[in-house]
Amino acid sequence: MAVVGHPVKHSLSPPMHNAAIEALAETDHRFKNWTYYKFDIEPDRLQEALPKFHARGFLGINLTVPHKIIATQFVSIGEKEVELSGACNTLLKSENGYTGFNTDLYGMTQAIETEFSIHLKNREVILLGAGGAARAAAIACAQAGVNKLTLANRTLSKLDTIIESLEKLEDKPTVKTCQLPGNLPFDSDAPLVINATSLGLNPNDPAPADLSQFPSSTLVFDMIYNPAQTTLLKQAEARGMLTANGLGMLVFQGERSLQIWSNTDPSTAIMLKAVRAGLKSF
Repeated sequence: MAVVGHPVKHSLSPPMHNAAIEALAETDHRFKNWTYYKFDIEPDRLQEALPKFHARGFLGINLTVPHKIIATQFVSIGEKEVELSGACNTLLKSENGYTGFNTDLYGMTQAIETEFSIHLKNREVILLGAGGAARAAAIACAQAGVNKLTLANRTLSKLDTIIESLEKLEDKPTVKTCQLPGNLPFDSDAPLVINATSLGLNPNDPAPADLSQFPSSTLVFDMIYNPAQTTLLKQAEARGMLTANGLGMLVFQGERSLQIWSNTDPSTAIMLKAVRAGLKSF
C-alpha cells in the first residue's frame, strides 16, 4: 500500500499503517508481507502513475492533497460518498484498475465527536475552504445532522460545487456563504469552526480566518495534523477555545482504509489500537 500526494513528506500514514499491519500480522498471516510506502507525485502525473501502481501489485492507495478530486476521473466509484463529495482518498485494487472510496467523511465525524465529546447533530458549523476536503466535510456535517452550515472561502464561486452536492441530500442544513477574509457570522453560543484549507501546512502560513469576534466557547477543528499546531489553533487557544488538529481524523480514516483493504471485520478493535500505537511511536 502507499499514500500518494504532492507534497507528502509530512504524512504520518506510513508509520501509522505499518504499526497496524505489524499488529494484525500477529494473529493473521495475510499481513506478514504487507508494507505501506509514500510517494510524491505531481497531479498531472497521477493518471499515468495509477496503472503503474496496479501493475506492481499495490493493493491499496491513500490519496492526499491535491489528488482526491482528480482521482475520481480515473477510478471506479465504490460508494455514494465519493459521488456526493466528488473526491476519494482510498483506492482498492480490482481486476482492471482501482475502486475509489472516501473514508474522510467517517474520519472527520468520528474525530470531532470524540475529541470534543459532542454530537454534531443540531450544531452550528463554520467551514473554511472550498476544495475536496471542504466538500467532504460539508457532506459529513450534513449527514451527521448539523442544522446550520456557513461556507467561507476567498472566492465565493468556488463554493457552488459544495452547495450543489448538499442539494442532492434529502436532509440538509441551512446554508450560508461568506467571503474570506472578513467577519464570519455565527448564531449559537458554541459554534464549531472547521479548517479545510491548506493554510497551516507551512508553519509560516497565516490563519485562514479571524476568530477574534467568536466567544471562548467556540470549538476549533483543523484538518491539518503536521504541524500539530497551526496558526489558527494557536490563536484559538490564546482565546481560551477548545481545539483539535487532524490527527484523530487521520486515525479514524486510516482505520476504515485498512478495513477496506483487508476485508477485516470492522468490529475488530485491534485496528484502531494499532493505529494509535503507530502514531505514538513516530
